[in-house]
Amino acid sequence: MDHPRASFRESGHGASIVCLHSSASSSAQWRPLMDRLGCRYRTLAADLYGSGKSPAWPALRPMSLADEVALLDPVLAAAGARYHLIGHSYGGAVALAAACARPERVESLVLFEPVLFSVLVAEDPDQPAAREITAVRDDTVRLLERGDPHGSGQRFVDYWMEPGAWAGMPTQRRDAIAGAMGTVKAEWDAVFREPTPLSAFADLDVPVLYLTGSESPASTRDVARLLTKVLPRVSVIEVEGVGHMAPVTHPDRINALIERHLDGAPLH
Repeated sequence: MDHPRASFRESGHGASIVCLHSSASSSAQWRPLMDRLGCRYRTLAADLYGSGKSPAWPALRPMSLADEVALLDPVLAAAGARYHLIGHSYGGAVALAAACARPERVESLVLFEPVLFSVLVAEDPDQPAAREITAVRDDTVRLLERGDPHGSGQRFVDYWMEPGAWAGMPTQRRDAIAGAMGTVKAEWDAVFREPTPLSAFADLDVPVLYLTGSESPASTRDVARLLTKVLPRVSVIEVEGVGHMAPVTHPDRINALIERHLDGAPLH
C-alpha cells in the first residue's frame, strides 16, 4: 500500500517556503501570503490530513504529529535542501515537529500560536489554561460522538474566535467546519499526546519568529509562555487587537510581518 501523500499548491520562484494551515482549514488559507510574496519566493502550501485534497487519517490508532510530518514528505522533498517553515495553530505544531525532525533543512521557522498543548498539560494539567482547553477538546469530541457535528463546530469556532462567531458565519462555511470536526478530533490526539518534552526545543537551533495575538485565549498564550522561554533563537511579537485566527481574519497585518522576517528586515 502506497504511503499517503499530502497535496499542495505552489507558486513563485526563489527561496522555498512551506506553509501549514490551522485546524478546519486548508492550504487555501495561505493564498493572500502567496499573492503577497509573488515571484520573489517559491511558496508551497500543504494540505494536512483530512484537509483540502489530502487523504483522511485512517483512524486505526490515534494520530500523531509525526504522522503529519510523514505525510509532508513529498512537499518537503519538493521544497529542496533548505526551506522556511510557516505554521498557524495546528499547522504551527506540525511545523515544530517537522523542524525538530530535520533541523538542518530549516532556514527559519515562523509560528503563529502553535497549539502544542502537550507541554501545557505536562507543566500542570490543573492550571486554568490547561483545564480550559481540555474542556474544549472534551466538549467537541462528545458532541461529535453524539451525532452533532454542528454543535461540535460551534463550540470549536466560538472558542477560537469569539462567542457568537459561529452564528455569524454563512451556512456553507458552518457546514464545511462541521464536516471537518472528525479531522479536528484526530488533531486533538496529536497535540495532546505529543511526546516531545519542552526541554527538547532548547536544541532547535534555528531562527524562530513567534507571533501571538493580544486577544488570544489563555491556552495558546500559555503555550507561548513555555515555548518562548526555551527556543534558543526566538523573536517574539504580540500583535495588538487580534486573536488566534489573525492569519485568516487579519492577513495583511500578519503577512506583512512574515514578509519582513523572510526579507531579513527589522521587525520592530
